[in-house]
Amino acid sequence: MKYIALRCAGFNNVDLDAAKELGLRVVRVPAYSPEAVAEHAIGMMMTLNRRIHRAYQRTRDANFSLEGLTGFTMFGKTAGVIGTGKIGIAALRILKGFGMRLLAFDPYPSAAALELGVEYVDLPTLFAESDVITLHCPLTPENYHLLNASAFEKMKDGVMIINTSRGALIDSQAAIEALKTQKIGALGMDVYENERDLFFEDKSNDVIQDDVFRRLSACHNVLFTGHQAFLTAEALTSISETTLENLSQIDSGTDCPNALA
Repeated sequence: MKYIALRCAGFNNVDLDAAKELGLRVVRVPAYSPEAVAEHAIGMMMTLNRRIHRAYQRTRDANFSLEGLTGFTMFGKTAGVIGTGKIGIAALRILKGFGMRLLAFDPYPSAAALELGVEYVDLPTLFAESDVITLHCPLTPENYHLLNASAFEKMKDGVMIINTSRGALIDSQAAIEALKTQKIGALGMDVYENERDLFFEDKSNDVIQDDVFRRLSACHNVLFTGHQAFLTAEALTSISETTLENLSQIDSGTDCPNALA
């Protein structure tokens, strides 16, 4: 084996130091459809806000009661975006269309975000002032469990949180406690910190052994999807094309901008 070709942006499951020692080249696909992930995040946001998932189940049973389905108007609310790379910028463009106030946190401010009228703030300010918080940053040792008990305490009561980035950005056990006290009003997760033994497989006939996941998924104001935010026809085409281009470049000795090792 000469190459490891990752068909994704994340590379935390590859020991890059070991790969270098073994002479293995590692490449990835850093961005294949920022809009696809951003659109999914906003879709989760709207579903949770307007209780569409609950309304869908009710109307299937001919229950047309509006009890418990009240949401809030997005216009005029404050959205906090953590991470303003390509996906974060795509999300900000959509949120701007709702007429929301836009806050962001990123160690490296983006000119594109500033052009959208985004206000960069520190994390405590973003936590304190945001009605909706959406995560669009990579997972690093420094931001493991970025949203933990301490972070939740700084947030507004009833805050909505969306995570389509990396599961371990959220301390799941702390999130359960924050849901119980209604500090978190709604939680949308396309990722989960212990998803390796769950996602991408049909577990419908199994008894889920992960008690934390079971407690989270039992909450009516928690919405899970199985790491599908990227899954559009356009994204799949882009992933394939970039992967083949990466392999062609390293095999021919050409400089590959997507090489990790």
